[in-house]
Amino acid sequence: MSRQHETGRSPIEQTPKTQSYDPNPASTLRFRTVGFDLDGTLLETAPDIANALNHALKLAGLPSFAFEEVRPMIGGGAKRLLVRALADRHGSTVPDDVIDPLYAELLNHYAANIAVESFAFDGLLPALDALADQGITLGVATNKLESLARSLLDEIGLADRFACVIGGDTLGTANAKPKPDMLHELERRCGGGPTAFVGDSIYDTSAARAAGQPCVAVSFGYRSEPIEDLRADAVIDHFDQLVPVLATL
Repeated sequence: MSRQHETGRSPIEQTPKTQSYDPNPASTLRFRTVGFDLDGTLLETAPDIANALNHALKLAGLPSFAFEEVRPMIGGGAKRLLVRALADRHGSTVPDDVIDPLYAELLNHYAANIAVESFAFDGLLPALDALADQGITLGVATNKLESLARSLLDEIGLADRFACVIGGDTLGTANAKPKPDMLHELERRCGGGPTAFVGDSIYDTSAARAAGQPCVAVSFGYRSEPIEDLRADAVIDHFDQLVPVLATL
């Protein structure tokens, strides 16, 4: 079960229920589908990911990472994260026969503790409500494994908000972001029509450009480069800006 914060409310319940923006711009949106990345876009998941990573590193006898160190490393999937972390701590390339069992341990630990400290970013629910109220179909495309993405969304209480969830393994890992395949599939499963994508990393903006979809980047997500380097069509600092910004694209 998801851990409740000190307020006694679950993470999803801490998102304000009142809209902090004028909902009228939603009526001018040209998009029929809006897709979202998951980690660092919809949800703050870095604490639970860091705990799973450090669990694997401990088994390897290597020093752990602070939460702040892990945050900018997230984005390309759990195995890519583990490979980067092992190379950093080990000081050299780590062979697959070492990586693979640690990767399995990381996934097992994460699956068992997937929403202990994860929560929805502020303002997310009102923004999703505003889009849904205009008949816009919502989907998720994440490099996280599909089974883990579905489990996380269910734990947080967001699973029924999205018409489809496409993970990094859904179409085969060779077709994960930054390739456009997942975003094309999201558009197809959500019924087609003009589609925009919302993400936080270079994987998201690169995939959106390749898919021909306008992309909004969130400044509060996971990245190691300046936000300008993502070359998004627009940047938001809070979800109360999402609908008005989409209306300009």
